[in-house]
Amino acid sequence: MACTTILVGKNASYDGSTMIARNDDSGSGHFTAKKFTVFQPQDYPAVYKSVISGVEIPLPDSGLRITAVPNAVEGKGLWAASGVNAANVGMTATETITSNPRVLGADPLVKGGIGEEDIVYLVLPYVRSAREGVRRLGSLLEQYGTYEMNGIAFQDADEVWWLETIGGHHWMARRVPDDVYVVMPNQLGLDTLDLDDALGGQKEFMCSADLRGFIDKYHLDLSLDGALNPRDTFGSHDDADHVYNTPRGWYMLRYFNPNTFAWDGPDADFTPRSDDLPWCMVPEKKITPEDVKYVLSSHYQGTPYDPYAATASERGIYRPIGVNRNDFMALLQMRPDVPEDFRAVEWLAFASNAFNTMVPFYANVDTTPEYLSNTTGDVSTDNFYWASRLLAAMADASYAKSVFHIERYTLSVGSKANGIINAYDDAQRGEADPAARAALRTKANEELAAMVKAETTDALNKVLFELSSGMKNAYSRSDA
Repeated sequence: MACTTILVGKNASYDGSTMIARNDDSGSGHFTAKKFTVFQPQDYPAVYKSVISGVEIPLPDSGLRITAVPNAVEGKGLWAASGVNAANVGMTATETITSNPRVLGADPLVKGGIGEEDIVYLVLPYVRSAREGVRRLGSLLEQYGTYEMNGIAFQDADEVWWLETIGGHHWMARRVPDDVYVVMPNQLGLDTLDLDDALGGQKEFMCSADLRGFIDKYHLDLSLDGALNPRDTFGSHDDADHVYNTPRGWYMLRYFNPNTFAWDGPDADFTPRSDDLPWCMVPEKKITPEDVKYVLSSHYQGTPYDPYAATASERGIYRPIGVNRNDFMALLQMRPDVPEDFRAVEWLAFASNAFNTMVPFYANVDTTPEYLSNTTGDVSTDNFYWASRLLAAMADASYAKSVFHIERYTLSVGSKANGIINAYDDAQRGEADPAARAALRTKANEELAAMVKAETTDALNKVLFELSSGMKNAYSRSDA
């Protein structure tokens, strides 16, 4: 899948939360309807079978409840995509990444292995920390292999980890430093790997057990000074990257660190085509969920590359982050200053991020609101997915007259959603009974869903009017 990921360490966020967020995008030529739901332990099979590859994998006896954003239409597998388990571990998978012929010739992809369809379902119910998530997925990759190159994020309240696959069976992972954020645009991203730590104490890095020998055997290390750069060793730097991937990384870094480097002009330190963009940086200010949503919605605003710019000669030459093929965005937030049973919040948005809004939901629940869970393959305004896709298509077609409606819509939803979460946080703090707190979380999620349904309907009404008023067969004279 063509996706974009942002990871935020706890000291880089506004409230000490760890945050992991990803746009899940369809491939060109189709959209994938998504829904928000809960998978319960009693529903897990003894043996999992992948729809795409056919691989069969025995599952542990005891699994945890997880939230998920699977495909709404059956037939191509679950694609659980993003969620939080009952132990407050979050996971998003996957970010499709790139490699090179030397790696893929040394460790070919495995046709009957695991892939994006399977990974969240195979891992998230069975881990109790981000580190455990890395280890479980790493062992599955070594045993069963994978048919695609992917990046996967894990989080708990203390740590964020990023894992990248290497060929069919190898992998590497790094703990995101607490004071930084990470941007990932469909390209192998890690720019440093301490093999001594990864194969030893594993304080900051982990990797497959034979990775050093694999690198040596196939002469993969291209460094002149002995400082291994994983991007050069395992990744790609081709012409497609320079229009599809690196521009997205450039824009995200430019947003969070506008004054750290020169990003524009002939003397820029980094450009949209730079291969050496930093994997992580300390932001110039602490990062909020709204910052993450803005960046994951961007279409190069304020640059000559904006497809909505009126006269820019280079508009539309780079692949936007907020693209028409966004299926959903999930931002998983682990808040350190609230009790564990309502610590995890899952922010969700559907369809094109340039025109949608995100809503926070408590993740420690047994059910999800119908407005988010009843998505089908047919267009309908009765669910958040299709209502958001309709709104995006109409606002795009009437951009100049509709963009302010979208701005007001997102501000209104964000303000009301934060107010609802604040009120229910306070209510849960004042309630000693765990069952009563659980009921409050379910009630809060229903209230949030009802609010965003009303706000989305209102936005649809306004944007449809603007689009209809600009029809080609419009005529200004009314009846005499």
